[in-house]
Amino acid sequence: MQEKLSFMSDGLELSAVLHVPENRKPGQRLPAFIVLHGFVGSKDESHAEIQARMMEEFGYVALRFDFRCCGESQGERGQVRCFDQVADAKNALTFLAQREEVDPSRIGVVGHSFGAAVATYAAGVDSRFACVISSCGWGDGERKFRGQHPTPEAWERFTGLLEQGRRHKQETGESMWISRFDAVPIPEPLRKNLSPKAIMEIPVETAISMYNFRADEVVGDIAPRPSLFFHTANDSITPTEQSIRLFEKAGQPAELMLVTGTSHFPLSQQDAPRTKAMIKGWLDKFFPVT
Repeated sequence: MQEKLSFMSDGLELSAVLHVPENRKPGQRLPAFIVLHGFVGSKDESHAEIQARMMEEFGYVALRFDFRCCGESQGERGQVRCFDQVADAKNALTFLAQREEVDPSRIGVVGHSFGAAVATYAAGVDSRFACVISSCGWGDGERKFRGQHPTPEAWERFTGLLEQGRRHKQETGESMWISRFDAVPIPEPLRKNLSPKAIMEIPVETAISMYNFRADEVVGDIAPRPSLFFHTANDSITPTEQSIRLFEKAGQPAELMLVTGTSHFPLSQQDAPRTKAMIKGWLDKFFPVT
């Protein structure tokens, strides 16, 4: 069962969809997940929607929503700042904990890519999150970008764009806009996995916010709550080493899963069954429905 709704976050109305398993009994309070979408993406027709449907299938309530400035939520489109998204995740938890379908003491957070970085940071600073699943996420924005722009020429071009954007903002008071692929390169064959509602141009300030965002500074504070770092091996979008480093800094219980044969979108059709089985196994051990 899905219900379209909204909730408030710092004075902005955020668009959301609530998934509730069909077999929920009247009065039953189920464990739940907040589902966070990727970089300037959307809750709809995306990896976030696939994750939410998966959690509903497993027996969890799931809330997927558009971050502020994205999708159908309020806020100036594209003006994403990582700590604003952390606030959105925390406000989503506050909202979901009030729903009659949900056990407020058992709400986890799951995110993909950018959403995974936000999920990890949110769980690190807010002990109300009962667990975290990071899918192809990252912990150090600068190091992530260095992996995404690996040659000296590519790195010089990227950092040059950041500096140009800073100057433009200082001189004009307005943002300089760039292609999302100038910040986060995505091979052409993988772009079909992006939501059709995803934003294609971003202000340079959004890239700077990501550059300075470091979830690995707080990942150690998640323990003793369980965490899973799931990543595709040889990821061609977000460097796989980001999840490895997060796992190394995390306290126990934490697990690292690397899956081969796919890149960055482990729930795409051909890879979904294996990915679901691995995540279901982790959930049954560390965050079971019953």
